[in-house]
Parts: sequence; C-alpha cells; structure tokens
Amino acid sequence: MRTHRWFTPWVLLIPALVWLLGFSVWPSLNTLRLSFTDAKPLGGTTGWVGLRNYSDLLHDSQVWNALLNSVVYMVVCLPLLTVLPLLIAILVERKLKGIAFFRTAFYVPVIASAVVVGLMWTWLLDDRGLINNVAGALRVLQQPLPFLTDRWLVVFSAISLTVWKGLGYYMIVYLAALGNVRKDLHEAAAMDGAGAVRRFFTVTVPAVRATMFLVAILVSVAALRVFSEIFILTGGKGGPGGEDSSLVMLIQQYGGGFFGDLGYASALSVLLFVVTLVPMIVLARLNNRSER
Repeated sequence: MRTHRWFTPWVLLIPALVWLLGFSVWPSLNTLRLSFTDAKPLGGTTGWVGLRNYSDLLHDSQVWNALLNSVVYMVVCLPLLTVLPLLIAILVERKLKGIAFFRTAFYVPVIASAVVVGLMWTWLLDDRGLINNVAGALRVLQQPLPFLTDRWLVVFSAISLTVWKGLGYYMIVYLAALGNVRKDLHEAAAMDGAGAVRRFFTVTVPAVRATMFLVAILVSVAALRVFSEIFILTGGKGGPGGEDSSLVMLIQQYGGGFFGDLGYASALSVLLFVVTLVPMIVLARLNNRSER
C-alpha cells in the first residue's frame, strides 16, 4: 500500500496559495494600509495621515450620496433578482417542445458584453431613443422622459438594465436547485388538493430556500459594487452633477489618473467592504435561523 509524504498536499496547494496571497490577501492588506496615508499613483513620499481620510469621508456629501445610490440599488435589485429568476426557472424547467429556445433567450444577455448592452440601452432610453419616440408617436407622452438625465430615473434605468442582464444567470442557479426537488412531494401535495400556487410556497420555496439566500447574497454584493451600468448610461459622468455615482465610481474617480488620491480611494474601498459585509452577515444569519 502506497503512502504519501506529509508535504504532498501542501506542494499541490502552493500554486493556489501563491495566487491567493499575491492577488487577494496582499492587495487587501495593502489597501487597508494605504487608507491611512496620502499615497499618490506616481509614488513619491507617502505620508501617514492616520484617520484623516476616514474623517473626510464622513464630511463628504458625494460619499453619502453615492452610498444612498448603492443602497437603493441593492434594495430594489434584491427582491427582483431573487424572486423573478425563480419564477422563470420554474417555467422553463418544464419539458416542452421548444423550451430550449426560451432558456437560451433568457441567458443570452448574461454572455453579452456589458459595454454593448449598455450602449443598446442608451440608444433605447435617450431623449430621441426608441422608447420616447414610440411613446410620443402613440401620444402616451407629451414630452420625452429624461431617463438619462434625471436624478432618480438614471438610477432606476440602470437597475432595469442590471435586472434584465442578471435574470438568466440566476435562472441557471435556480434550475440546478430545482433539479434536486423531489417530484413525489409535488405529487403528494397535488393529491391533497394543493394548487400550483400553494405547492410553490409549501414545496418549492422550502426546498430551494438555501439557494434563495445564496442568490440574495450574490445580488446584494453585486448591487453595492455596481459600476458599468451607471458609468455607461451616464457617459462616465455619474449623471447630472455626479449625483448618480456609486461608491465604485467614486473610487475610480478619486484613485484614477496620474494625480489621483490613492489614500482617499483606499479609504472608500474599505468603506465599500464594510458596507458589503452588512447584508452578507444579515442574510447568513437569517439563513441559519431558518434552518434550525
């Protein structure tokens, strides 16, 4: 019987550990260190400023505005991208002729380039875009809706883009979970007189509850880190006066370029990390409580 040396597993883990330390652990620790300095992209003398960057965060109206945008983004996306993909997955799970076409149609936006999709939605939502032109031709609107220039319409336009693009991805996640739901449970419930809606709440939802919490965590993290949708729809300006910027956009604005403020951008990154932890911890605790 052959035996392995004690260090064999560690040798196999070395490539993954090097990657993890070099591209995850070290950058995270370095970001935390830079948040206490006034570091610049071009280097030079880096001065220790203590908590000054964090103090500036508390008094920066742009940060609070971006935080509000990110939280609203998460609050709206969370229920939509947790429930709608489940309903779609239930519909396309059925073995019907031509159902593969609909599965593909729902998944195509996932693999489409975010830039291309963003440009398509820009053309749709522009003052002279398809939606406003059709609504004007049908006399539904007297004047074009400012989807890309209004304070909150920009945010909700970006949310609609995120929901449309994410439906297919989370649908696949739910399809995998639904494949593990026992069919005899549905049959037993149907024999007891339970209709489709009641079977959904008493059989399907309990069976995929863990997956729903997983999807909720993924959606909340992605929503708080939103960047591409708002950046593309607003042309990189963050809406009128930058009021629609997200936290990630602020990090890019402060830390980008040759003369950016890496220290302040790093403090923003730490803030984003802390904010992202909140829904993750809340959802994880709710999941643990529901399993007891």
